[in-house]
Amino acid sequence: MSGGCTQNVLYSFQGGSDGGNLIGSLIFDNSGNLYGTTYWGGEGGGTVFKLTPSGASWTYSLIYNLTGGGGPAASLTMDAAGNLYGTTAADGAYGAGSVFKLTPSNGGWTETDLYDFTGGSDGANPWSNVTFDANGNLYGTTLGGGYTGGNCFPGGCGVVWEFTP
Repeated sequence: MSGGCTQNVLYSFQGGSDGGNLIGSLIFDNSGNLYGTTYWGGEGGGTVFKLTPSGASWTYSLIYNLTGGGGPAASLTMDAAGNLYGTTAADGAYGAGSVFKLTPSNGGWTETDLYDFTGGSDGANPWSNVTFDANGNLYGTTLGGGYTGGNCFPGGCGVVWEFTP
């Protein structure tokens, strides 16, 4: 114990089907469940998971296995309907990252690919959380893509993007 605080391990990841290399912050839903992401593991592209309080302990549930090679690199965001939104760093049709939505459906979750970054002027490698405005538009940033001159990395300086449903 340090500084009067007590630490409790809620779940210890194994790096296999449960995922590994946690990334981003955890988020709570209205029922007190925690949601998060792993960069690797599962089926190779990281996982989205849920931890449910159960008495004095927590129960791990795999929500979704992401495929591909560059999993989530930031925290999830939840809308008022309980849908989860996030980004992958280097997945998607062009290998430059994607924006996804997970919708609760019949006791499971359904994934919708909302956007695949091309690595050009639209950006590449979204390593940020996503956020909503009051109108339901989704915003985020990318590490690369966009302007390629000046003092940028060879892959570009990045962009701020908006997704309008």
